[in-house]
Parts: sequence; C-alpha cells; structure tokens
Amino acid sequence: MGASAFQLLVSLALMTLLLLLCPIFPHQAQAITRHYDFNIKMHNVRRLCHTKRIVTVNGKFPGPRILAREGDRLLVKVTNHVPNNITIHWHGIRQLRNGWADGPAYVTQCPIQTGQSYVYNFTIVGQRGTFFWHAHISWLRSTLYGPIIVLPKHNESYPFVKPYKTVPIILGEWFNADTEAIISQALLTGGGPNVSDAYTINGLPGPLYNCSAKDTFKLRVKPGKTYLLRMINAALNDELFFSIANHSLTVVDADAVYVKPFETDTILIAPGQTTNVLLRTKPKFPGAAFFMVARPYVTGLGTFDNSTVAGILEYDTSVTSKKKLPLYKPSLPPLNDTSFTVDFAKKLRSLASPQFPANVPQKVDKRFLFTVGLGTAPCDQNQTCQGPNGTKFAASVSNISFVQPTTALLQAHFTGQSRGVYSPNFPFSPLNWFNYTGNPPNNTMVSNGTKVMVLPFNSSVELVMQDTSILGAESHPLHLHGFNFFVVGQGFGNYDPNNDPKSFNLVDPVERNTVGVPSGGWVAIRFLADNPGVWFMHCHLEIHTSWGLKMAWLVLDGKLPNQKLLPPPSDLPKC
Repeated sequence: MGASAFQLLVSLALMTLLLLLCPIFPHQAQAITRHYDFNIKMHNVRRLCHTKRIVTVNGKFPGPRILAREGDRLLVKVTNHVPNNITIHWHGIRQLRNGWADGPAYVTQCPIQTGQSYVYNFTIVGQRGTFFWHAHISWLRSTLYGPIIVLPKHNESYPFVKPYKTVPIILGEWFNADTEAIISQALLTGGGPNVSDAYTINGLPGPLYNCSAKDTFKLRVKPGKTYLLRMINAALNDELFFSIANHSLTVVDADAVYVKPFETDTILIAPGQTTNVLLRTKPKFPGAAFFMVARPYVTGLGTFDNSTVAGILEYDTSVTSKKKLPLYKPSLPPLNDTSFTVDFAKKLRSLASPQFPANVPQKVDKRFLFTVGLGTAPCDQNQTCQGPNGTKFAASVSNISFVQPTTALLQAHFTGQSRGVYSPNFPFSPLNWFNYTGNPPNNTMVSNGTKVMVLPFNSSVELVMQDTSILGAESHPLHLHGFNFFVVGQGFGNYDPNNDPKSFNLVDPVERNTVGVPSGGWVAIRFLADNPGVWFMHCHLEIHTSWGLKMAWLVLDGKLPNQKLLPPPSDLPKC
C-alpha cells in the first residue's frame, strides 16, 4: 500500500471515529432527558409558633426546584404517599399535543390515588424562562409548589445583561389551619373561607409577624452586581405588590416571555403569574440592610389577609461593623390602588424583535365574550347558608358555574365517550345582556353545568372577558392552560364591540398565560388554537375556582399527523 493510500485510510478512520463520538460528546448542545422523583408525603413544618403537618414533595416546603433547558424532556415520577388524591400541574408549560401531562384533576387526568404513581412525561418546546409547578386539586397547592427554571438553549443568550446570579423568589400564603378543612367548611356552609395567617417569601413569613423573626428569607448580595430575581406568585387567593427598599427593579420577562425592559420601584404579580426582574445592587457597601416586602392588592370581598411579608436584602462585604445596621422599608401602593395596576399593565410590551417576534393573530376566526364574576347558588334543603341572603357563594363564566365531572374530560373526548360527561355547547356570549358593571340584576343566581367550547384546529380566537358587579366588582387573574395569548386590550366599564377594538394593540402586546380581568372592566386576548386537546381555563384565585369560575376549551385534531392529540400513556391514573 502506498503512503498516500495509507494516509487516506487513516483519514477515513479518523473521520468515522469522530462521527461516532459526536453523538456521545455533543458539547452539551443537544436536548437531554431529565428525571425527577416527586414523593408526596406528610411533613411537620413550624411557622408562626405553630407546628403543622403539611403535604409536601420530598419533605420540602417549598418543593424542589426543577432545572431544564429549552428543548429538554422531563420525566417526573409522582408517587402519592398521603391520604389525599394528588395531581401536579406544570404551570405555563404548553404541553403540545400532550394534555395527559398537564395535571388539572378531572380535566386532563384522574387524580393519583394513595399508593399510586404516575410519570409526567413532557418536552419543553419553544419556551424558556420562569415557570412553576403546583398541585391542581382542591387547595393542596397551598403547600405543594416549587419553581421551574428553563434556561435558553446553549449558545443562546438573554436579550438583556447577563446576570451575576439568579434567585427564585416564590410568594405564598401560610395557613395555621388545614386548608382542606377550610375549603370543605366554606363549600359546606356557602360562606367565605378563613383567610391565611401570613404571606411568605420562599416559605418564610418574616419578622413583621409574631413569633417569626427567625423565619426570614435573607438575600445576600455583592455590591455592583446584577441579579435576576425570578418572581413567582404561588399564593392561593391574592394579587401582591412587591418592592425592595431603596432599589429599583427592571422588568424583563412576564410569564416566561421577554418584554421590553422598564424600570419600576414596585411590581404587581397575580397568583399564577411569574415576572423576571433585574436587581442592580449599589456600587459600594451602603451601610444598611433593606426590607423586600409583599402585600395584597385588594378589589373584592374580604377573602384576603391585609398583612405584609418581609425578607431582608443584605450586602455581603468584608466591611464589618459592631453597630446594628439601619433597616430601610419600602413604600408600597395602597391596598386598592387600581390606578397603579393599570399603569403597570400598560408598561408590559412584547419585545416584538426578529429573534423574539410577537405573532399576534391579525385576523380572527372566532370571537367570544365571556362574563366572569361572583353570584349565588341556592342553599341545600334544610340547611342554613352563610352567603348573601341565606344563599351560597358561587362564581361563574358566562353565568355557568362549572360542575366537576367524575371522569376526566380529556379521556372522555379521546375515547369518544363524552355523553354524560360534558356538553359541547358553551355559549359564545352571555345569554342575557345586562349592565355588567352597573347596578346588578335582581336575580344573582348562577346556572350549573359541565360545558366546553369547541374550536377547530388552528382557528384564531379573540376572547373578551368582562368582569361583573353582581356581588361587587373584583379583579380575576384568569389562567389558560395549553396556550400563551396576547393581551391586545383592556378597559373599564362595559366592553364596547364597536369602539374598543379600535385601540387594540396588535403590534407588541404582552404575551402571557395568566392575565388579570380588571375590577369593573374587561380584558381582550387573542391566541391561535394550535394545540389539540382539552384545556382548562380558570380564575387563579383558588376560592373563585372552588366556587365554579372555570371552564374548558376543546381543540379538535388537525388533518396532519403532527396536528393530532397523542394517545394516553399506559400509566395514566384511573378514576
């Protein structure tokens, strides 16, 4: 063999070896499968001088952090070791063609019963940012929640300055009593539930509550650094203002979608929403510590706690002082400061850049007007109820209070056995028009039913959600499973279909999965129904969901194989 022939063979051998090695050593460029075990178990936690036995994941409160990259596949095995039925929802993850992994009980799955397991198997497609997971059955999400952090793909950067460090900050609520007992009593008596005993930051109430100084979240920072705070509101029933004394925040992301950055002293974050903010620390040690606080934004009836949770921002420095450092407090908006909430919402705009376009549907195939709000239901026979005028509190979408089925809607749809489970005739608009935000009608009773709105695959949807003042105007953070949507307009009073669309933003509206319907007003959203399956939509104030402010969308299969709902996994729980 000549030298040239030998060199050719060696080159071919080296090339073959490189091709074989490339899949094994991909320089971390390929998506990977990540495995997590969630063991649902009881655990004793002490807060506010009370020791309480709570439902947890792996004995942690808040629960474990899930870390992934865009494109990764997640396999989360959930094993139920507690007496309660359990489901887990991966809030904000779109679950393309895969509603089986979405989690709301009796909508996309039957719950995981005691002693049983279920593997949530899903891939994160085209999403990155801050999400969170939580229980999606009864009020168990009061203690069952944790962050999901999805990093951009390798070699893709943030559209803002790279942070020195990222820190999840989860706002929650603490109840000394058992939340399952609280909601059971409220539904039985028809009255409002007992409110929480404290708000929390990463599970800690902080020093403004009695017997809680040692249970304070402390964020130690270095001077002159940029921190990315991944804010999550996991509270059951309250929208919250959040601020850090003497520091401004730059909002760069809402519900895991980048926004045009803007600076603010305070953010508003509703239950179910996430907000990423940049915190630029002071260039030199300031000789002080600073409160970070959260307090509710309140518009409705007294189902809220008006206290304040505080954590402490401390500077990590070599400078030591025997003196006690001063502790500065921020000034938050008043409890009912709706003007602040309107101004804050107006500042949220999509990047709408070539790399991160705002694909707002410009034409609309389906238009809907849904009313959302509170009402009443008749009291059971031979029972005295604690709601208005001896009735039960109820809540509804378009005056239909959702009745939870005993068979999961998605299973009924997939097997073609929907008769007796749900009706495909949810109304396009209210059956009876009235002055929604004016004087309430004499009849405050809601109707009941398990109805879904059916959408053809890939239809473009415009939905206007109108608050009602039947039992008082109130803000409602509405969460849509399976989709992101664009918030194209909002306003106060009754929606005007002739004039209000003229001011819709169809260029760079914010893209979200949870939006607040303004108190005494309306919000308009648009989305593309490109995800086949059954998808829950509900108020993320848990008491309103419990009272029936929820419904479901049924998106039909498309014609192509990649436009059809995937078959259910073999370990899908049974009812």
